[in-house]
Amino acid sequence: MNKKQLQSFLRNAGHSEMMPIQEDSIDAINNFDNVILYSKTGSGKTLAFLFSILAKMEEESDALQAIILAPTRELCLQIEDVFRSLKSGQKVTVCYGGHSVKTEENSLSQSPNLVVGTPGRIVDHIHRRNLDLRACPMLIIDEFDKCLEFGFSEEMGFISERMRGLQQRMLVSATRMDEIPEYLNTDYHTIDALKDNDEIAITEHLVDSSNNILQSLATLLESFENEKAIVFCNYREVSEDVSGRLKDLGVTSVFYHGGLEQVDRERALIKFRNGSSNVLVCTDLGSRGLDIPEINHIVHYQYPNSLEAFTHRKGRTARMSATGHSYLFYGEETQLPEYIEEPSSRIKVKDLNTDHVIPEWTTIYFSAGKKDKVNKIDFVGFLSKKGMLNKGEIGLITVQDRISFVAIKRDLADDVLKRIRNEKVKGKKLKMEIAR
Repeated sequence: MNKKQLQSFLRNAGHSEMMPIQEDSIDAINNFDNVILYSKTGSGKTLAFLFSILAKMEEESDALQAIILAPTRELCLQIEDVFRSLKSGQKVTVCYGGHSVKTEENSLSQSPNLVVGTPGRIVDHIHRRNLDLRACPMLIIDEFDKCLEFGFSEEMGFISERMRGLQQRMLVSATRMDEIPEYLNTDYHTIDALKDNDEIAITEHLVDSSNNILQSLATLLESFENEKAIVFCNYREVSEDVSGRLKDLGVTSVFYHGGLEQVDRERALIKFRNGSSNVLVCTDLGSRGLDIPEINHIVHYQYPNSLEAFTHRKGRTARMSATGHSYLFYGEETQLPEYIEEPSSRIKVKDLNTDHVIPEWTTIYFSAGKKDKVNKIDFVGFLSKKGMLNKGEIGLITVQDRISFVAIKRDLADDVLKRIRNEKVKGKKLKMEIAR
């Protein structure tokens, strides 16, 4: 595909022009067999490697032309969503643990042009003979450094060995690598977009918490009004406890960590993205791979365990050339880790201007999704006609295989649910309620 076509896909996704990282990636994949792209999440790197794939795809082919590996289910789903938004006409299938194997088998049998998946799930489908990679010419590994950290080296080696027709590789990493595993070790052309990210526009703050750190946290979050914030904790149990105690203090939040069931992780992120909750309390799992560009504030409820963790946490804000803020709590007996330079900005909680703020949106759950032949347009039409909502009162819509979530204005939710309770969506009687 040529650049004119790629520009059309870019406009489909709501962008006016390509970023330098995307132009560089397309040029590199057209001139080199193997490329390493160093770039932090939020720099435009997902579109960069997707355009690189599309630049090499044959338009009229039913063959599998590329496979993308990613370390987490959430990142796989995000890549799929971005690819679909381009409206390229190419078929994509996503495979990950916690998803229906049967659904994936059916999708794989329909000759997708692109498969996105976690390494473990892709290996599983190869063993089940649902996926034949022998003729697939292109392999992209997103968050390659994280895939290694998560222990997927053996699976990535197995997959690459099965790709006998492999012609091109692209490794995408947020950390510069001194060594690449033997099964992928070859000469690479390097695009180092991390150089552009070295001086990111983040303002660091110390927050006085000498009295009560949890109350200080609640007050700080309320001072953000409805701007998005991520609160980082070091342990799963702490993230759940902090989220629950914030609720007791009147602050709406959701928690997110690796110990949750997949459905609960997805719902937490859906509510965070659509503004039903503007605070996400999470472990360092949330420091990588979450494509949420408008995060303004990063709060370290507990200090990170390393400089690398600190850097990746802060990388959730100041993305796409935006600015952001990072907050560390301190008290009389607090000592910053040696790898964290003491910020010059100091905030006293008692000096903050705060009002109790409730999120503008809430989320409605519907018991039908893509496999039931319903889509975003169907929900917009249903809520406009039966729910009597106008366009500005309907927010982000997420349609999954068998369930869907729609953000609507919070103050209208009770009346809307009363109006739609006994109505049908495309002739189907569905369960409709506030998402738990």
